[in-house]
Amino acid sequence: MLPALFVSHGAPTFPLTDAPARAFLEGLAAELPMRPKAILVISAHWEAVGPIVNDVVINETIHDFYGFPPELYRISYPAPGSKALADRVAALLGTKDIPVGRDPRRGLDHGAWVPLRLIYPHPDIPVVQLSVETAKGPAYHLELGRLLAPLREEGVLILGSGGFTHDLSSFRDYYHALHAPAPDWVTAFADWMDAALAAGRVDDLLAYRRLAPHAARNHPTEEHLLPLFVALGAGCGEGVRRLHASTTHGILRMDAYAFGGAA
Repeated sequence: MLPALFVSHGAPTFPLTDAPARAFLEGLAAELPMRPKAILVISAHWEAVGPIVNDVVINETIHDFYGFPPELYRISYPAPGSKALADRVAALLGTKDIPVGRDPRRGLDHGAWVPLRLIYPHPDIPVVQLSVETAKGPAYHLELGRLLAPLREEGVLILGSGGFTHDLSSFRDYYHALHAPAPDWVTAFADWMDAALAAGRVDDLLAYRRLAPHAARNHPTEEHLLPLFVALGAGCGEGVRRLHASTTHGILRMDAYAFGGAA
C-alpha cells in the first residue's frame, strides 16, 4: 500500500535550483512501494470555499507567479485528469455529507506540478487536484485526510504539497542566499513539529499555533501547512517517517514525510 506523503515545494524557482530537496524528490519514486494508478494532490496554492476537485481531461500547467526567469514559464506538465478519481473523492467526502465542487477548467498550480514533475518526470499518471479551505484550519483538513484514506488501498497516491515553513515576508524583506543557514526561529519550529509528528501527538499538532515556538512567524497564514494535515489524516495513525529535511534560502524548510504504508 502507498503511504500518504507531504512534501515541501519551496520557492517558484525550486525546479531550477541545485538543492538537496530537489535531489530528494527526483529519487522519491524509486523509494515508494509501487507506481500509483493515479495521484490526488492537495496543494497550498488552491484555496477555495468548500472542497473542490478539478475534473479535466488534460491538466493545464498553471504558472501562478510572475517576475521569474523565462525558462520557468516554458515548463509544462500535461498530466491526464481522472473523472473516476474525482468521482471517488466526492463519494468518500460525501459519506460525511461534505459536498464537493467540480472545476472543469482548472489545471495544476505550481504547488502541484513542481513536485510531480520532479517525482514523476513523464506526465503519464492521472492527476486530480483537491483544494484547501484555509479558514477551517488543521482539524478540518485532518478529517478530510481520514475520509480519503481508502484511496491508498486503491493504488492512489495522496500527495500533500506545501511548505514546512513559509515566512515569505522575511524572504521578500531580507533575501537569503539559496544555501544560507536557517535562523534559530526556523529550526526551533521545525524541530518541535518533527518531535510532535514522530511521537504521534496529534492534539498538540492541531494546536501548533499555540504550542509550537515561532509558529505564527513561520506560518503567517496556514495554507502551506494544511496539506500536511490531510496527509497525516490519510495515514490512519500507521506511523510517521521523516523522509527528508533541509533548508533553502535559510527560511524555507523543505521537510517531507510519509504517513502509513512503506517508503
